[in-house]
Amino acid sequence: MAYYPERRSLSRRLKPYFTVFDWPLAMVLFMLLTTSVITMSSAGAEFPGRVEAQMRNFLLAFVVMWLAALVPPQTLMRLAVPVYTFGVTLLIAVAAFGIIKKGARRWLHVGVDIQPSEIMKIATPLMLAWYFQNRAKIGSWKSFAVAAVLLVVPFALIAKQPDLGTALLVGASGFYVIFLAGLSWKVLIGLAVGGAACLPVAWSMMHDYQRERIMTLIDPTSDPLGKGFHIIQSTIAIGSGGVMGKGYGKGTQGQLEFVPEQTTDFLFSVYSEEFGLVGNLFLLVIYLLLIGRGMMIAANAPNLFSRLLAGAITMIFFTYAFVNMGMVSGILPVVGVPLPFMSYGGTAFITLGLGAGILMSIQRHRKLVQT
Repeated sequence: MAYYPERRSLSRRLKPYFTVFDWPLAMVLFMLLTTSVITMSSAGAEFPGRVEAQMRNFLLAFVVMWLAALVPPQTLMRLAVPVYTFGVTLLIAVAAFGIIKKGARRWLHVGVDIQPSEIMKIATPLMLAWYFQNRAKIGSWKSFAVAAVLLVVPFALIAKQPDLGTALLVGASGFYVIFLAGLSWKVLIGLAVGGAACLPVAWSMMHDYQRERIMTLIDPTSDPLGKGFHIIQSTIAIGSGGVMGKGYGKGTQGQLEFVPEQTTDFLFSVYSEEFGLVGNLFLLVIYLLLIGRGMMIAANAPNLFSRLLAGAITMIFFTYAFVNMGMVSGILPVVGVPLPFMSYGGTAFITLGLGAGILMSIQRHRKLVQT
């Protein structure tokens, strides 16, 4: 009797493509995106089309996340060297003939203007995780020295543009991989002492605007209508929210547009004014859930590459949130870092969506291995 293979229904064939999501992580992201839409609809009331554009950013980030979740970690490992090399090549091209905007050479024109430094936020930890998985002798000083070179190259190229904020984020993403790979606390203490000793040299090498940002952090009232305006108005908004907040759409600092960049870098100040300390605690809990779920995925990852990559991506989310809330609250210099999955912006959402998709890929393929 002839054998006819069983035909699977269309729904069964498509099911693997729609079961890629890690639902605990997806639910946390949904809460953040919902909070973003609510806050954006108030903060962006005077910016026609801003909420609609943010929704398009959500959709694009969702597609990127979905596609990344479909890619197995083994494929990501094979892509690590080409993606890192491609990213560094683009950074060199930026240094050679990039477009200058507002005094900074950060963009390449390839039909549209692109900012290659964004690629390195994922490419750098991807490359370092591949290196420790395949080439490095874990724990040896030579392995950490080579890893440091792989990190310093993109960091230096981005800092030279100049774009210190992005350089610090790329540096942090790579440092997390090196730290999770077993960097000794003694080395960390030595680096901290050496870094402190080099502060005078670093200060002399900074651009004028970078030194001004640090001095403004120390005393924003020294230039209240200029360099200190951002921090002063932001801290007024946060403080005026009190415990319960003024209510949705009733924040005077935000509604009267005293807060600069209120839909992008300083969205948190508008949120704080309208929802107060209670709202801030709610937002902090959501971010803690995001970090906790990411660390759980990293801890359960099947190999060193996946553990290092998942851990670094999770800590990137933490760094985004910590730096943004810190600069908006006046305890860190203003460096142009958005609040993750909240602030308006297309490029940042794509990067964050890619990171979330990689976490989901690592979790999904761990389950497939176990079954």
